Amino acid sequence: MLYFTGDTHGDMVRFIENNMKDKDWTENDTLIICGDFGYIFKNNAADNTNLDFLATKPYTICFCDGNHENFPAIFSYPEEIWNGGKVHRIRKNIIHLMRGQVFEIEGKKLFSMGGAYSIDRYMRKLNVSYWEEEKPSDAEYKEATENLKKHGKAVDIIITHTAPREIIKRMGYSPDAHDMELTGFLEWVMYEVEFKKWFFGHWHEDKEIDERFRAVYFDVVES
Repeated sequence: MLYFTGDTHGDMVRFIENNMKDKDWTENDTLIICGDFGYIFKNNAADNTNLDFLATKPYTICFCDGNHENFPAIFSYPEEIWNGGKVHRIRKNIIHLMRGQVFEIEGKKLFSMGGAYSIDRYMRKLNVSYWEEEKPSDAEYKEATENLKKHGKAVDIIITHTAPREIIKRMGYSPDAHDMELTGFLEWVMYEVEFKKWFFGHWHEDKEIDERFRAVYFDVVES
């Protein structure tokens, strides 16, 4: 079974005392976190201890990146092809789903496009608590478009960190001017790609926008 949640931000409470509702999950289950994974943020001994604990879980933990990630640390892990798309292998059961990739997971086709702009940059320090890699590169947009075309612009599920402009507006927010390229690209995906469900994080809300779009934060949604 596939399960979706958002913005764990390195919080271990999410994975203890059944807060993730995962006590009955097995090796046949996959948890997908829609950005701001955060367990590799400080890239220190404490992070490694937490990752080693998550590695004891029987199920697979996947995440697309958000904006609050240590990208050099994530990129230092081995890159490989997994279920049809490019990933960084963090632990045997912990996998970073790279941007613009299409994966076959538990019989479903899933498109991943992480990234977003940190509106709290004024509180952060470049290359210490935020990184320019938080926004997709031209090469990543190009690869995403090519991969979607290879799959006939049709997938079952889309996972992102932020959302298309129209969806952001429907949530009651104004799209940030610094993120227009990404939210505009996601709007193109929304109109050009056939899909059944779209899960995204970033907004720290649990909210069903309509039958296809779902913002996730603490909720764990089965699909």
